[in-house]
Amino acid sequence: MESSKKIGQIPARPAYKVIDGTGKHLIPGVIDGQVHFRDPGLTHKGDLYTESKAAVAGGVTSFIDMPNTIPNILDYASLDQKRAIAAEKSLANYAFFLGVNGDNVDEIANSDTSKLIGVSDDGLYFTKKGNLLADNPETMEKLFSKCKSIIAIHSEKETIIEANEQKYVAQYGDDIPVSLHPIIRSEQACYEATERAISLAEKHGARLHILHLTTAAETSLFNNTLPLSEKKITTEVSVHHLWFSDQDYERLGVLIKWNPAIKTEKDKNGLLAAVLDDHIDIITTDHAPHTLEEKQRPYMQAMSGAPMVQHSLNCMLEFYKQDKISLEKIVEKMCHNPAILYQINKRGFIREGYHADLTLVNLHHSWTVSKENLLYKCGWSPLEGTKFSTKITHTFVNGNLVYSEGEFDERSRGTDLTYLEEKN
Repeated sequence: MESSKKIGQIPARPAYKVIDGTGKHLIPGVIDGQVHFRDPGLTHKGDLYTESKAAVAGGVTSFIDMPNTIPNILDYASLDQKRAIAAEKSLANYAFFLGVNGDNVDEIANSDTSKLIGVSDDGLYFTKKGNLLADNPETMEKLFSKCKSIIAIHSEKETIIEANEQKYVAQYGDDIPVSLHPIIRSEQACYEATERAISLAEKHGARLHILHLTTAAETSLFNNTLPLSEKKITTEVSVHHLWFSDQDYERLGVLIKWNPAIKTEKDKNGLLAAVLDDHIDIITTDHAPHTLEEKQRPYMQAMSGAPMVQHSLNCMLEFYKQDKISLEKIVEKMCHNPAILYQINKRGFIREGYHADLTLVNLHHSWTVSKENLLYKCGWSPLEGTKFSTKITHTFVNGNLVYSEGEFDERSRGTDLTYLEEKN
């Protein structure tokens, strides 16, 4: 595992491989704070090899994976088994949330979670109704009062969502128009859940992270006056909530059915504004592949989620080309801040002594997303047909050139992320 030994003018030697970066930009490798790579148990959708390969091609060198696999990652033994799978298969560096729900909350709350990247309920609602912490204040109180790690939650009120679903099922049956998805998984369902979770976290001094924020209204609930290292309440936005809006449902239908839902153009613009003014701390993908067969079902049966990790940096660089965000802010939210927020050791920055996770990008190279250049195991993307004007050309993971101009060197594997010694 190589660290950056020197930055600056380094004389070339015969044994050195020289990469000409003239006209390109070198940035730290992206740290994606929320992915669903489907290993173990759901590997017909994706796995830790295929999705990490797609990630590396997109300039992502580290990721944090969610617990809604089969089995759900609800105990330390299954967490260790998942790490072992990643050590064999992942081309990028990795960390894993430990899952928490009503069934194991006592065990998690009373265990030493200080060495974990965090605990999370995200995705567990697919397993069983009632698993969302945000809809269970008593469970949140129990966890918030004792848990020593980051608690990352999916923030929607299931009671509101279920009432909306029943209303539209009565009208349409299973085949509800997908344009109603942001009405069913509404702003109210998100805002009330987030407001309550923040209130309980503040009461107990808990370290709360709200996953994939979707409404402009919610952004006002977060503080932008403190440095990130001092915040106890943080949040993120996923790239698709910046890229798509409810205007895209007519064109893409259930392919952009995500939970929480993609909402209005006003929300999309409000989320980007909150990235710029630091109410939102990091940018993630919530990469969640499903097969096309699983997606192209009637609304109530269609799976929620889609693949994004190969293209997240390209999406953000398009916003840069449109003068909506600076390169510095992109790097801050996708590289620096995830390392700060999760207290990841020696990553997220280009510094001497830090791990050499690096991404080289060409800001003047056009290409179009197609099935032929997708690396996701599911074989599709809601971005197919999108023309990008930037290209990731090289990706280094731990000093190893894993991706170069469309070619992979798979002789090395990523490593388990480590945390700062003072992490608490």
